[in-house]
Amino acid sequence: MWLAAFAGFACNRSSHAATDVPLPAHDLTYAEGETPTEAVAVFAGGCFWCTEAVFEPLRGVSSVVSGYAGGDAANANYSAVSAGRTDHAEAIAITYDPSQISYGQLLQVFFAVAHDPTQLNRQGPDVGEHYRSAVFVADDTQRDVVEAYLAQLGEAEVFGREIVTTIEPLTKFHPAEAYHQDYVEINPGQPYVVFNALPKVEKLRETFPDLIAKP
Repeated sequence: MWLAAFAGFACNRSSHAATDVPLPAHDLTYAEGETPTEAVAVFAGGCFWCTEAVFEPLRGVSSVVSGYAGGDAANANYSAVSAGRTDHAEAIAITYDPSQISYGQLLQVFFAVAHDPTQLNRQGPDVGEHYRSAVFVADDTQRDVVEAYLAQLGEAEVFGREIVTTIEPLTKFHPAEAYHQDYVEINPGQPYVVFNALPKVEKLRETFPDLIAKP
C-alpha cells in the first residue's frame, strides 16, 4: 500500500470540514439499566491501517481489530483481498462501551475524520472494491441508525457530492494477519503511515478532543 502514497494523494482529501459533520439525530438507545458494557461496530473506509489508528485513541474503545468483512472465510487473507479476488472490504471491528461513547458518535468520527464517503471503491491512493466505504451492520437497530444518518448527511449536503457508503450485513468478521494489527502505532515512520494515517489522527485530535482518552 505505501508505494501508492507517493502518487500525491492522501487517504482523506475531501472538501468538507470535519466540524461540519453533525452527530446522528437518531442513535442507538437502551432501556434504563440495560445498557451493555460492550458492543461492536464494524466500519470499512479504505486502508485498515488508517481507520484503525483513528479509532484506537477514543474513550470507551477497548480494542480495534483490522480485518476483512463482506466475503467468505476461505479467502479472507491479505494476498487474495488486496488482489481484488474476493468480496471483502478492509474493515475494522471496534469494541466499545456504550456508556462512554455511542454508536452514533463512532459514526460521526467515521464520516468526519476516518475516510471520505464520496469516493467510490477507493480512498485516495488505494483503489479497488476492497477499499470501499461501508458500514457492516449486525442487526436492524444498527441498520436503522445508519440509514437515518446517511439520509441526514445527504439532506444537509455536508460533503457537496453524493455519499457512496454502502450498508452491508455483518455475517462474519475475519481478523487480518498479525502484522496488520496496531500497524500505525508500531510503524509511525513508515512512509505510507506518515502521508496518509498520521494526518487523520491529528485531524481527530483537533476536531474531537473531548472524545480522546489516550495520549
